Amino acid sequence: MSAFETKTYRNVFKEIGKTDEEIQNKIKTTIDTFFYDEEEKIYTATPDGMGYLTDTGNNDARTEGMSYGMMMCVQMDMQEEFDRIWKWAMTNMYMNDGENEGYFAWSCQTDGTKNAYGPAPDGEEFFAMALFFASHRWGDGLGIFEYSLHAKELLHSMIHKGENGRAGDPMFNRDNHQILFVPGSLFTDPSYHLPHFYELFALWAYEEDREFFKEAAKVSREYLAKACHPNTGLCSEYANFDGTPLDKELPWGYFGNFFSDAYRTAANIGLDAEWFGVDAGHFSAPLKIMKFFGTDLEAARCEYQVDGTPNERCVLHPVGLLATIAQSTLAIPYSDDENSDFAEAKKWLNWFWNQPLRKGVRRYYDNCLYVFAVLALSGNYRIY
Repeated sequence: MSAFETKTYRNVFKEIGKTDEEIQNKIKTTIDTFFYDEEEKIYTATPDGMGYLTDTGNNDARTEGMSYGMMMCVQMDMQEEFDRIWKWAMTNMYMNDGENEGYFAWSCQTDGTKNAYGPAPDGEEFFAMALFFASHRWGDGLGIFEYSLHAKELLHSMIHKGENGRAGDPMFNRDNHQILFVPGSLFTDPSYHLPHFYELFALWAYEEDREFFKEAAKVSREYLAKACHPNTGLCSEYANFDGTPLDKELPWGYFGNFFSDAYRTAANIGLDAEWFGVDAGHFSAPLKIMKFFGTDLEAARCEYQVDGTPNERCVLHPVGLLATIAQSTLAIPYSDDENSDFAEAKKWLNWFWNQPLRKGVRRYYDNCLYVFAVLALSGNYRIY
């Protein structure tokens, strides 16, 4: 039975022997550091009643981090911080005109100046899901705080832009129901595929959009099963619609290997297993990844081709990689058998438990993934 049906969420930390007190301390320390610690925080509250999350490696605010921050806040019942982040996004990132009207500029300076006028669909997906949860947990307010309306409007744009003379491009390929890397692109990003979100969008989006998202959930599960290598479980950062790694160089680099973006895919699979439990073959990927890396964390220090061939490029986000693999253990049923698959998962869970948040200028992406893993593995990444 899935958490969607039972309303019961696994506390995997407890399954590996951690006490309630230890787990609550872990959650509190993680959230306090991420949001409030003067040296290590990612979140900044501004005097004008808003707030933003900083990509510390690039000194900007991105829709990825802003929407992640909103999801963290709604999970932790932090409405003030949620509203501050959402107000900052609507004030500075939202585009009211042009071909990307209805979307959010993916990067802004921390003073609110747009660095670009293009959107990134992973941010829009998380904005919409966080807004629906906020509506259900706290109730809709007025204006920009009518959370559910803004979620529905955003999802409608993501499907229907470009139709009936409307400017711009959708964020989904309307023919194959797959999320795009950017609007109008001819490829996707496996880590953008969120079937567990689409299942809920199919319940809460505008009536005319629900069937699209129901099909998108099915398609994405089948896609993830193809995109994750049958032996290693690894997927590429960017990929073709058939799941094969993107095989061309882009102006900003080559992204057909297992590197930073791709780490999120395993975590997404874990959460899909927890929330809905519908396996299209993709639930096997996390265990394959764990076995591929084996018993030595040093194996997770470089970029890999999806077949497991190592490249010389060093990992930029080792803590993020560990966090996502740990979260992916949600796809592996608990067992106290020392020869079970969960015994393999337990090793990664203990490594993650003993790993502190990352410090320094590169901490943003790693620590976002770290927070999500702590919430998910403690039973606090929930459907509202």
